[in-house]
Amino acid sequence: MTMPRVTAYSAARGLGAAGHGAGHWWAQRVSALALAPLILWLAWALAGGSVTDYRDLTIWLGAPVNSILMILLLIASFHHAALGLRVIAEDYIHSRSRFIVIALVQLACAAGGASGIVATLVIAISD
Repeated sequence: MTMPRVTAYSAARGLGAAGHGAGHWWAQRVSALALAPLILWLAWALAGGSVTDYRDLTIWLGAPVNSILMILLLIASFHHAALGLRVIAEDYIHSRSRFIVIALVQLACAAGGASGIVATLVIAISD
C-alpha cells in the first residue's frame, strides 16, 4: 500500500490566518485615509479660534455638519486605534492572556468611542 504524497503546500493549506491579514490591513488603511481629512478639518476648525470656551463649543457642535463630522472622527479614530492595538497584542503577547488583552482593548475602544459620541450629542443638543 502506498502512502499518499503530502506536499508542503497541501500540509499548510487551511492552517493559520491566511486571508484574514489582508482584510485587517485594508481596514487600517481605509480608517487612516478617513482620519486624514477629518483631523485636518478639526485642526482647521479649532485653529480658527471660533471655539474658545464651552459656550462656543456648544454653538459650534450645534451645527449638524460639525457634530456629524465629529462623530465620524470619533468612530474612525477609535476603530483605527483598536485595529492597531490588536496587531500589537497579536505580535508581542505570546501567552494565553493574549485573548484577554485583545478583548480588553476592543472593549476599551468601543467604550471610548461610545462615550465620545454620547458626549458630542449631549453637547450638541444642549442649549
